[in-house]
Order: sequence, then C-alpha cells, then structure tokens
Amino acid sequence: MKKTLGIILTSVLAFMPFVAGAQTNAGPEGYVTYSLPLTTITLDVEAVQETFYVGPYAKYAEKYLGIKPRMKDETTVQLTQLRMTPFVEADQSRRYSVSASKKGLNTSSVFKLSTAGLVTFADAKFADESVWRFPVDVKGDFSDKGVSSNLTSESTTLYRNEKKESAYNRVSVQQNMVVEKTLEQKAAETANTILELRRQRLQIVTGDTDATYSGEAMGAAIDELTRLEKEYMTLFTGYSEFQTQKMKFDVIPEAGRDSQMYIAFRISDKNGLAPADDVSGKPVVMEIVMPEIAQPEVAKKTKEEVIYYRIPAMCTVKLKDGATLLLQSRMPVYQLGQDSSIPASLVLK
Repeated sequence: MKKTLGIILTSVLAFMPFVAGAQTNAGPEGYVTYSLPLTTITLDVEAVQETFYVGPYAKYAEKYLGIKPRMKDETTVQLTQLRMTPFVEADQSRRYSVSASKKGLNTSSVFKLSTAGLVTFADAKFADESVWRFPVDVKGDFSDKGVSSNLTSESTTLYRNEKKESAYNRVSVQQNMVVEKTLEQKAAETANTILELRRQRLQIVTGDTDATYSGEAMGAAIDELTRLEKEYMTLFTGYSEFQTQKMKFDVIPEAGRDSQMYIAFRISDKNGLAPADDVSGKPVVMEIVMPEIAQPEVAKKTKEEVIYYRIPAMCTVKLKDGATLLLQSRMPVYQLGQDSSIPASLVLK
C-alpha cells in the first residue's frame, strides 16, 4: 500500500523545497513548502517566408517564350514545422506547507520525491527570449542579368533650308542617333539569347559542334549553359527569396473557463509569426478537449496533517488554422484535473 501511494504521488505531486532567499513569499520556519503541478504547453513553430519579385520582362514572356509567369510582387508565409510539448512547472496559486519536524518527514525524503520527475528549481521551465522578425521590404535586383547594351541606333530624317538664287529649298539629311532601347526590344534580345543557349547545349549533347567535348568537360559546359539560361529566364519568370523564422509560444490552460480555446499565435504574410496579442495576423487557435471526469468518493474528514496532490486530465489538444487541423495530440493537463489530498503519515513514513 505504501509503495503504491508513493508511485502515485511521484507522478502527480509537485514539491518545491524552500530555499532561504529564493522566494519572497516563503513558508513558515520549520516547514517544507511545495506547489501543485501546472502544465504549460510550448509550441515550437517554424515558418518560411517567400518574397517573390516579378521579372521586368514578364509581360513579354508569353509572346517570346510561350510561358505565363507570375505577374506581381508578393510575399507569403507558410508553416513548415510545428512541435507541441507539455512542460510541468509549479502552480504558484496552489502552494502548501507541511511540518518538517513531523516524524518521518525530513529534507532527504522531500528531495527524493522532487527528483522523481517532479518540479524543482533545476527542472522548472523558464521562458526563452525569442524575438525575430522578417526584414523590411526590398526590391528585386535584376541589374546583373542583362545580355546586351541598353542603347541602340536609330536613323532620323532631318530637313534644312538651302538658299538657291532667290528662293529657299528644303533638303533632307540622314542622321543616326543613339537612343535607349524599349523594354520590348530588350526582352526580345534576351529571349533570343536564351534560345541560343538552348541551341548550343543541344549541339554539345548531340555532338553537332566544331569543338570536342567529353567526360567532365562536357558536363561542365552543359552545367554552365544551364546556369546562364536559368539566370536570364528570371528576367521573364522573376525569382523568389526564402527566409526561415523560428519562434516559441507558451499556452497556459486555465481551469474554470467556459471555453478551452486559446489563440496560440498569429501569422501574417507581411510580419510572419507573431504573438497572440499582435492583431496584425490571422490567429492559430489551440482547442483543448477535456474528458468526462467522474467525481471521486469523499473520504471521512480527519484532523491529521495532509499532503495535497493533483490528478491531471488527459486532454486532446488540437491546433487549428481556421478550419484546417494542423496538429493533434493527447497530453496530461494538471490544472484541468482534480485536486485531492492524502494523510501525510501514509506517504512519508
């Protein structure tokens, strides 16, 4: 009987031995102060932000290359990993003291209970500071991906008046001028370059070329042509930059609430992951489904000193993004369970 009760208490009782100076609200002298356990659910969240920059020649992609690229800059965030972990810590609202002078109760017995997986100063969980935000908006850089000069020559016909005898005659004069190419002209040249790179690559693969390629030389030439093609293609298709964000969020379930639904964190395309009180993003909700708990039989009251303990409720914890279920797990939540007590003499002798 003693052994059985000892096992029960090592799983549901959270002892926190009093250390002088460790807490301002210490228990009375000659007593050991302990707390009942409380469950904190910690979420480790990872998200990837994609920032897409539309290519400067995107509107000519279908005309010259037969493809339909994305047509506007945009930023999106996608959750890539979720981890939900319950941690047990001391419930400071449920602190009790038991006489250390009572026969069978000593400091060593308290430490034995504490080190059997219960809350002590060593294994209590403290919040980690985790502040990370995506950088400010930047523009896509296509400046190093051109394939020809930005200028071209244009013939223009000018006229001048020449005096002959008693009259002026209008005479045409041809003059070449250097002007800036239009966007479509540059797109057409880039498309021709891409097609030429593809043609050269095919010639190397089929052996239809004056140069001789074999082994590593052939592989290196093909890789370089492929790299150049991809780089020039971004002028039509655009490109994306990816950044990873990792944050931690804690949810502490509260007993007595009408609804066990909590905003765990928020997520937005612009700011990425954000805490629950940041209304800039859409909420990711944690729902805790509690089981039906039968009421225990009440034992006879006694004047004997007792030790309080807490039986956790095995809850189903769901994490939802709107109607989409992201994660579901079963875990014990102590503060949603039942508080009870047992005579100290049955445990500490």
